[in-house]
Amino acid sequence: MRFTALRNKISPKLGIQGKIFIAFGLLSLFSIVTITSIIYLNMRETIKHNAITSVADSIRQADESLNLMFEEIDRLNTVAVTNKNTVIDILLSPSEEISYEWFLEQKRINEFLSGLIGYKPYITRIAVIGLNGKVFFTGGPWVDRNFLQTQAMDYMLNNGERHAYFKQEGSPDVISVGRVIRYNRESIGVVMVDLNYDFIRNTYGVKPTADSVLYVLDEQMELVYQSDSAPASLSPQMTRTIYTAPQLAGSAVQEAAEQKIDGKSYIVVSRRSGHTGWITRALIPLDSLVSESVKVRNLMVEVSVIVFVAVLLGAMQMSSRTTLQIRRLKTMMMRVKDGNLSFPRMEINSKDEIGELYTVFISMIDDLKRLMQDIRISEQAKREAELTALQAQIRPHFLYNTLNTIKYLANLNGVPNIEEVSGSLIELMRGVLGNSSEFLTVREELDYVNCYMSIVKYKYMEPITVQVQVEDDELLECRVLKLMLQPIVENAILHGVVPSARGGLILIRVYGEGGDLFIEIMDNGPGMSREKMRLLLESGREGSASRFSGIGVRNVHERICRMYGEPYGITLFSEEGLYTKVVIRLPEIRTDERSAEEAG
Repeated sequence: MRFTALRNKISPKLGIQGKIFIAFGLLSLFSIVTITSIIYLNMRETIKHNAITSVADSIRQADESLNLMFEEIDRLNTVAVTNKNTVIDILLSPSEEISYEWFLEQKRINEFLSGLIGYKPYITRIAVIGLNGKVFFTGGPWVDRNFLQTQAMDYMLNNGERHAYFKQEGSPDVISVGRVIRYNRESIGVVMVDLNYDFIRNTYGVKPTADSVLYVLDEQMELVYQSDSAPASLSPQMTRTIYTAPQLAGSAVQEAAEQKIDGKSYIVVSRRSGHTGWITRALIPLDSLVSESVKVRNLMVEVSVIVFVAVLLGAMQMSSRTTLQIRRLKTMMMRVKDGNLSFPRMEINSKDEIGELYTVFISMIDDLKRLMQDIRISEQAKREAELTALQAQIRPHFLYNTLNTIKYLANLNGVPNIEEVSGSLIELMRGVLGNSSEFLTVREELDYVNCYMSIVKYKYMEPITVQVQVEDDELLECRVLKLMLQPIVENAILHGVVPSARGGLILIRVYGEGGDLFIEIMDNGPGMSREKMRLLLESGREGSASRFSGIGVRNVHERICRMYGEPYGITLFSEEGLYTKVVIRLPEIRTDERSAEEAG
């Protein structure tokens, strides 16, 4: 509701063109923003994933290269520690230093050691150091018996059953690989090979970004190598991140995670070497990693703005073209609203719904013109009918007055028959012209028949007797169609009683049966054949109609059928030379029931 009120305040009369433009613009903006955001986020995630994959592969390759080198060095150490004639015997020899025997021993072991590291530029020194103080080495730097008192010697003796990797303090340019020399299950010395630190530096020169940092830690979480871009001082949080051993699940040797260090996001990739146990950890600043994606994002935003502006211009043009025909149709409708049905029509030939609407509108206008013309004609006819009705009202009134005058004069002159005929005619005229109701009671219908017989009996020389038999007086209050009995009685006199040239009898019987009302009119006339009875009900020949009312037997039958349906209506029975009987079947409708239906 609030949004609708706000929209109405901003644009209370927003047209279809504006709605199409705004809807298309918002849809386009939503689509462009959604697509751009999805592409950017996917690209960002792809860059991160590719960076992690690239760094992890580089670290793995560096680790494998270093492992190959250490395996080569381990083989050299194995050759040295298992050489009894040259290494073990010389270490166990009782010859003293600065003696001829010592000189020969030193020459022989130096030649042996030189042969081991020959053509191996990544090895800077190989040394055999005996616990008895004998020291032999090839390469540099110088090493003497004082090495026996160093931490490196202790580490190698404690961890050199197979191999020990150690970075000596004060010697940043070498990595020492040592192995214990044993004879008769006793340690008699160590073989130590120094690996050139430049090899480590070249092997771990992994830099996905300019400010990324890589650290290599040994099994004691001591620093072995760090990249040149590493900061000189580390914050406590950075220190914990670098020097904390990775929690590798199961048999995993590598993990990668996004961490926030000192308020800055990093991708931290860690790998543990299965050969040396060293941990390689790379820290890649996320901002630097996705800097290219930011440039692409900015470019995408610029392109999106240009595309959106182009879409808006296209939407404006399209909405204008789309609503042009609607505006034309609106103009024509406004002219019709002002009452101008003869406006100049602007053709709309589009094959869409607007074209169909235009066709329907023009058709409606044409129908409206015809309807208005018909209304004018109808109004004129109505005025003429009202005038005719007024005249018709004046004529019966004049007729009633005239008949009353005749009746009064007949009474003054003592002519009762003229008075009776005039009175009966007045009652008949009032029933036919004065009563507008379509229904009468059976009693009223019988009264009209009596009035009619009062007039007709003076026309014929022979008397005509009418007998009425009513089974139940309550049936006299049943509702029946107006002027239903008089046409039947009139036909009985004209076609039954008069042709017989003798006194006639007409019997009217009223009774009820099965919830229906039956009225029988029987005369003692000559009767008629079945063919005549069929023609009487089916044809509209002259002679079948009542002379007084113009309503014949057929018309009475059709009125009853139309009003009540089957099986109601008239049934004829006759025998030639004996009688003719007309049976009228109607639903038994009491006066109170009919009044309730009309009130409902």
